[in-house]
Amino acid sequence: MRLRAALHRIAHSRTALVLGILITVAVPVFTLPRLPSVAWWPALIGLAPWVVGKYVLCPLRWRALTAADLGRWWHLRAYAESELLGLLTPGHVGADVWRVKRLTGAGLERGDAVVSVGLDRLVGAIGLALFVGFAGSALPVHLLLPALGVAAAAAVCLVVVRLTRPTWLPRRPTLPAPRQLAHGLLLSAGYQASIAALLLGTVAATGHELDPLAVLGAFGASQLAGAVPGPNGASPRDAALVAALAALGLPWVAAVAAVALKAALAWLPALVLGGSSLFLTRRSHRAAVAI
Repeated sequence: MRLRAALHRIAHSRTALVLGILITVAVPVFTLPRLPSVAWWPALIGLAPWVVGKYVLCPLRWRALTAADLGRWWHLRAYAESELLGLLTPGHVGADVWRVKRLTGAGLERGDAVVSVGLDRLVGAIGLALFVGFAGSALPVHLLLPALGVAAAAAVCLVVVRLTRPTWLPRRPTLPAPRQLAHGLLLSAGYQASIAALLLGTVAATGHELDPLAVLGAFGASQLAGAVPGPNGASPRDAALVAALAALGLPWVAAVAAVALKAALAWLPALVLGGSSLFLTRRSHRAAVAI
């Protein structure tokens, strides 16, 4: 109980939040100047499709799996708000909490809201697994070993948590209808492709070049370590991605800079899109309360 209370305090600690944000910003600030050449335009080009994937395709996937008569624009705004709150909370947990809150505020029963978010996460995980299987085949086995090591450590932590604190882990929702699943997987494929585009852009921004298929393989391998969540830019998944890129021959400083830049760039659309939508949502709520 003491351990659980301590973890709860850390997860809701403003100090932990501030440290997580500082780490996300500080790593690229300190690593990028150490590189011989840095070009921002490849990262910005890679950012464009990722914004479409994250803030258009993902909300549309969520809408396709939600049993509620809510429009596309509603889902686009609610998802953008959740992403900002997710970046502000350890393990991105604030995103799902906010989506459930928005659904219940729109009239959906809490159980249905939880199922909606759970199904979205499940279909996203299935799409990720398919991508890992495809991308991982492009990476030689000996280059998979660093990422597999981090993944093994994450898997051990997940098993320990499941055995000792099963209530900390969410229940697995049932699969959606075949048509919904196919629709969601198609949108997930587009989102995974957008992540790959962002990663290729941040690698190119460090002044180094790698085979695109090998980079996709490194990204796919790093997803094996995603079982244990962590702060944006400093999670086991990010560490595995750094290790996989370094195994491909990218200098460690460049690998750390590329992954850190990828995490830092996520704040730009979250602040612009999520922040502005959250402001409008709060203002409309206050106006409705005042009436």
